Amino acid sequence: MPIIQPDRSHAFQVLDPCLLGRPVHLLPAFAARLADALGSAIASPGGRRYWGAYRLDSLRFEHAPHDASLRWLGVSGAYGQATVAFERSLLLGLLEGRYARRSAPTGAPVQRDPAGERVTATEERLAATLAQQLANLVGELVSSGLAAAGGALPSATSAGAATPGERRGTGIVPAAAPGKAGWVLRAVLRPQYGRRETDDPALCAPDGQLWIGLDHAFMAHVLQGLAAERGGARGTHGSRGAREPLAASLQVRLEGRLVTKEVMLATLFDLKVGDVIPVSVGRADVLLDESRLFTATVAESRGKLCLTSFEDAE
Repeated sequence: MPIIQPDRSHAFQVLDPCLLGRPVHLLPAFAARLADALGSAIASPGGRRYWGAYRLDSLRFEHAPHDASLRWLGVSGAYGQATVAFERSLLLGLLEGRYARRSAPTGAPVQRDPAGERVTATEERLAATLAQQLANLVGELVSSGLAAAGGALPSATSAGAATPGERRGTGIVPAAAPGKAGWVLRAVLRPQYGRRETDDPALCAPDGQLWIGLDHAFMAHVLQGLAAERGGARGTHGSRGAREPLAASLQVRLEGRLVTKEVMLATLFDLKVGDVIPVSVGRADVLLDESRLFTATVAESRGKLCLTSFEDAE
């Protein structure tokens, strides 16, 4: 019987080769702050006007979804472009809660098939409004981070002028899906209605998802603000040069094992001062904390034994 391995692709943090060496390990902290801000915004009186009874369940960095049915909206701002996509069932759930909730039976959310419903202008306006809100929220967090880092904040007019393809009154245009190396924040929203009346999943409104992608310029500003936190943490434990690579200051202890000889225990107990144990010196083992990393040739230079011709140990 074949063993089906669970999909753990969402458990790994996205790594962009263009941003290696930056404080990417602090991105979960940025996602946590964004989750707090988004959760508060959704629960506020003004947020309930658009988000209804949905509440934020989780938010974190993940791989971009491979779903051709998602419609991505690009929101240009002072720090770059954010692309936002909503699960269709989430938008329909928000519309249902805002316009048709009064006519729905009590305790039984209306089951709707997203594939069988056409996209209305009201749905498009709601998606554009929510995408703008999400992009503004991310921009506010970036502004706070840059202010803490002492970085220059762009002016409000640096977002760029609207193009003919943009929606009137907004800076939102249809956008392409992020690439495999793109940075995407996935948020899961959970509806509160229909949860207390029944435990039957068929009668409960499903969770909804949305994704926020950030281009390289936006991510550069995010990491620039996070760099201030990294610098502050280093200041309490001693710091090295700001541009000094880690490999230039990290010290490790290597041990060279020149000879290994196996003898009988009785022979070992019979050894006396002056006895000679015949050995042959071949390639030496180079160890790091008892882990064999390399093999090397033993050579002599100016009366000292040296190791040369390093090769990876298999």
